[in-house]
Amino acid sequence: MKELFDKVSLKCSKLATTSYSTSFSLGIRCLSKELRDPICAIYGFVRFADEIVDTFHDYNKPDLLKRFTDDTYRAIEEGISLNPILNSFQYAVNTYNINLELIDQFLYSMEMDLSDQQYDQEKFETYILGSAEVVGLMCLKVFCKGEQKQYDALKPYAMKLGSAFQKINFLRDLEADYVDMGRTYFPGLEMSEFNAENKSTIEEDIEKDFKMGFEGIKRLPQSAKFGVYLAYRYYYNLFKKIKKTPPSHVLSERIRIPNQRKFSILCYSYLKHRLNLI
Repeated sequence: MKELFDKVSLKCSKLATTSYSTSFSLGIRCLSKELRDPICAIYGFVRFADEIVDTFHDYNKPDLLKRFTDDTYRAIEEGISLNPILNSFQYAVNTYNINLELIDQFLYSMEMDLSDQQYDQEKFETYILGSAEVVGLMCLKVFCKGEQKQYDALKPYAMKLGSAFQKINFLRDLEADYVDMGRTYFPGLEMSEFNAENKSTIEEDIEKDFKMGFEGIKRLPQSAKFGVYLAYRYYYNLFKKIKKTPPSHVLSERIRIPNQRKFSILCYSYLKHRLNLI
């Protein structure tokens, strides 16, 4: 039965989510039950595409990404794929009417990662749009459950929150992206000249994204608010830790939030949610 295959596919997406990101998987578990499967389906799709361009160095990455892209659109059109991650993703896309333009933009950003390059402002904004902002919009489609008016109203906030998350990832992974991948995402940034001044400029930009993103969280449906707020609190704590870290240390170590601190963030977020203080 197709239903059994779909259940197996969703289990694969959940496994991908928990295996690749304990933080996001925890946030997803704090969503209402009916939202968890489609969000895991989206995460699994995004994660696999990202793995192709970031880690499969001994393989023909352009060919793998093209095959993955072709299989994605075929799965959406036919309503099935023998790739369980794509089978779950097509279910989310077709059930929640996720626009193909969002998927196009995401896959274009993944294609940008296939070549070593420094980003000017235009390329940077294009990459952020595809790698982060549209992913937030895919999730927002699920959170709004087909309510187009609500989706349109929350759209700019979801984009800014996704942008903040991605820029923090860039700061956290600054050295690894440059040394291992040959990428420098922030426009005009020379790694040899990374200092307190340009670090502060980047942080000011992230702070603005966070501020607008939080306004959107407050307007989310109750079914999604706690899970998204938890992810926000985790990333904002990571951001605060990066802000306190000297530029030289940012370049030499990957900043992390200890598990004990993550638990504290969970408790704090839950309390704020239960008291309706978000």
